Amino acid sequence: MREGRTRILMTGGGAPGAPGILKCLKQDPLLDIFVADANPHAVGRYLNQDFFSIPRADDPLFIDTVLESCLERGIKIIMPLVTRELFLFAREKKRFEQEGISVLVSEENALNIANNKSRLVQFLEMNRIAVPEFRVAQSYPEFELAVKELGYPFRKVCFKPSVSNGSRGFRIIDDAVNSYDLLFNHKPNSTYISYKEISGILEKHEFPELLVSEVLPGEEFSVDCLVNHGKCVIAIPRIRTRMNNGISVEGEFIKEPDIIHYSTQIVEAIGLHGNIGVQVKRSESGKFLVLEINPRVQGTIVSGLGAGVNLPMLAVQQELGYDIRPEDIAVRWGTKFIRYWEEVFYK
Repeated sequence: MREGRTRILMTGGGAPGAPGILKCLKQDPLLDIFVADANPHAVGRYLNQDFFSIPRADDPLFIDTVLESCLERGIKIIMPLVTRELFLFAREKKRFEQEGISVLVSEENALNIANNKSRLVQFLEMNRIAVPEFRVAQSYPEFELAVKELGYPFRKVCFKPSVSNGSRGFRIIDDAVNSYDLLFNHKPNSTYISYKEISGILEKHEFPELLVSEVLPGEEFSVDCLVNHGKCVIAIPRIRTRMNNGISVEGEFIKEPDIIHYSTQIVEAIGLHGNIGVQVKRSESGKFLVLEINPRVQGTIVSGLGAGVNLPMLAVQQELGYDIRPEDIAVRWGTKFIRYWEEVFYK
């Protein structure tokens, strides 16, 4: 048992996953938790005793302000929830360490791979780790060629920006989709688009680098990993039974050895650290292949509490020097979960 209390800062107090991650951290009785966000009315303010405002990640004063705030309050560990903050913290990690503050973030080189979907599959392919069939398009002519080479129109093809969060920019090209049906019988977050429609958009606007790939039609899993400087301690898969705008709202913890081995290969090859999320989906051939990586703590990681695992707390304990061993972690496989909205009232 460690002696004394530890002060930790969780940034991104207004993120969708913040309430759940805060719930995980509060299970450690020796943690004094501070929450911060650029929004002074972020939900984390009303769920935790200690809160302070910080600049947005694109503000030049972001790092200086966070560092000064941590020194004033005696904070020793930072857990960032905001993707845009990760690179800033990675670049300044040594500066924080010199002040006795640990930041739960991977090295910048690893982030450059994990946070760019095109670089990710290129890197994994180069390291002989299986990935979906793909092409990287940097112009509209390259996009046209990529779509055809991947089998369109005889085969569905999908695309997404190399750098994006959540499901932003992701679409499946399928001319068989009924536009009238989509308009009147589906919610406006449909991921389907016709080739004619996407061509009209891409031809008229500045072209973003796109990852074009085969569609993976099978079950989708999120894998919550705890990684210790490139060594995967544990990988816990959960099937994404139902999603809302890219966020898991219903699922089940299923022990899939192939997914566990595959996710372990990925995070170790890249050299990641801390709480890491890997998303995989079953291909037409029945093999699980990577969709993307979240090089930070995932919002739905709170569901692990129901399965007997508190990964955010374990990541903090690991950062404090504790030896976290997989044989000491007992996952209650088969646990199912449902997430729901809850209100916070304030004046």
